[in-house]
Amino acid sequence: MAGEHEEGIHKLVSLMMDSYHKEPDIIKIETSKQINKAIVLDIVEDLRSLVFAGFFGGKRLREDGIEYFVGELLEKLIYNMERQIRRALRTESGGERDESEVAEEAACTTHKFLKTIPKVRRLLSTDVDASFDGDPAASSKDEIILSYPGIYAIMVSRLAHELYLLDVPLIPRMMTEHAHSLTGIDIHPGATIGHHFFLDHGTGIVVGETTIIGNYVKIYQGVTLGALSTKGGRLLSNVKRHPTIEDNVTIYSGASIFGGDTVIGEGVVIGSNAFITKSVAEKTRVSVKDPELQFRSDEEKLDEKGQNNEFTQDELWYYVI
Repeated sequence: MAGEHEEGIHKLVSLMMDSYHKEPDIIKIETSKQINKAIVLDIVEDLRSLVFAGFFGGKRLREDGIEYFVGELLEKLIYNMERQIRRALRTESGGERDESEVAEEAACTTHKFLKTIPKVRRLLSTDVDASFDGDPAASSKDEIILSYPGIYAIMVSRLAHELYLLDVPLIPRMMTEHAHSLTGIDIHPGATIGHHFFLDHGTGIVVGETTIIGNYVKIYQGVTLGALSTKGGRLLSNVKRHPTIEDNVTIYSGASIFGGDTVIGEGVVIGSNAFITKSVAEKTRVSVKDPELQFRSDEEKLDEKGQNNEFTQDELWYYVI
């Protein structure tokens, strides 16, 4: 039996080796040179501790120790980010670039990115304000920072966007997909987002790469800002495929807005479940006509023919737009 087991293992190994040979794109050799996802996620949490100092990080922040806290955190971030960015650049180039050149670019990019943190904090402060002002269920700004998934997704998106603008490969998308997995909110790092951005509830929101969102925009759960078609594949790379949302727009749950030429004008309100593929003029209200609702009491047991008239499962559900 032992011999048969060993022979079976050898056959399975042979099958896997043959698979690795035939499908080389989904295997990595020498993984010490590849991006370490666990470290990238640590970077995200360290950035959150830097942005929302005192809220996260597991350390009690004292007035006389803030500079030490920031210095220690920045040293850790620089160490980890330089190495992960270097690996990302190496992966993108296929290992063909000079190692010293890649290391220098990674160091420069890391410092450029970290210099954007005060700007990101200013924007996030407006997002917290928008969330607090726009949600009567919020008891405090602390509650929003500590518990609202929308703020976490926006924070990661804004940080990843800065890396995206610096042409850092792979890492920005890893960051936003991590936030996506935690919150159900999918914001591509390429999306441009103005100040006072509020995601109410947030679950199921999708914001595509070339989306442009203005200031004071409020989006509810289940909204998609997408592309009309992706059948062009790689030919559509760097093409404006997603809509532009101007200032003071509100988009209610389940609405879908598609197309790179689609512009939603300032002050527009988009109703739930609307499907939009063309531009909307400013200060317009868009809604789907309400379906006809039927109401029957539980006492109505018989129809006109005297037959049983109890509700079916489908009849128990009504969707109000």
